[in-house]
Amino acid sequence: MTEAEGAAVDRLIALMARLPGLGPRSARRAVLAMIRKRALLLDPLAKAMAEVAAGVRECSRCGNITTAEICAICADPRRATGEICVVETVADLWAMERAGIFGGRYHVLGGVLSALDGVGPEALRIPDLVARVAKEEIGEVILALNATIDGQTTIHYIADQLAPSGVRTTSLAKGVPIGGELDYLDDGTIGAALLARRAV
Repeated sequence: MTEAEGAAVDRLIALMARLPGLGPRSARRAVLAMIRKRALLLDPLAKAMAEVAAGVRECSRCGNITTAEICAICADPRRATGEICVVETVADLWAMERAGIFGGRYHVLGGVLSALDGVGPEALRIPDLVARVAKEEIGEVILALNATIDGQTTIHYIADQLAPSGVRTTSLAKGVPIGGELDYLDDGTIGAALLARRAV
């Protein structure tokens, strides 16, 4: 392996090590496995990553990841149930979808309010949510945010912002553990929490 080739491999390892759940050792093992099985792993992965980098964007309505202007969930007329489920991240949206119990549409905030991190309402998609409720025929907004201090603060702030609209505002039941994150919960827990939601 030439010096340039070695630098390219080292750069790939360093980039992989930045991914959640991967440190330098795990990244090194993953890169070596991909190199050993280049045709099976490395080449298809490189092609898929290039396609994602070129075509993926946020849904202009809900913030989900899509390759079109509007994601498949927002475009599906069967999902126009009058319910919007508000989540912190796309990973949380995917967790809700895995549970297979919610048939409405979503709204991804892009984070939660956090005074320590300097995240205020203007940094989140809260104004977009208020506008959606005013424009679409929404009967209920389900606040499916993580059961953390910042998550609960965000729930109360959104409930205050939506109060003038008169829309029913609920949150997940406390079956979601305090400090828990939706992406790490099993599908049964998410489903039970959604069914037992309550008014905020």
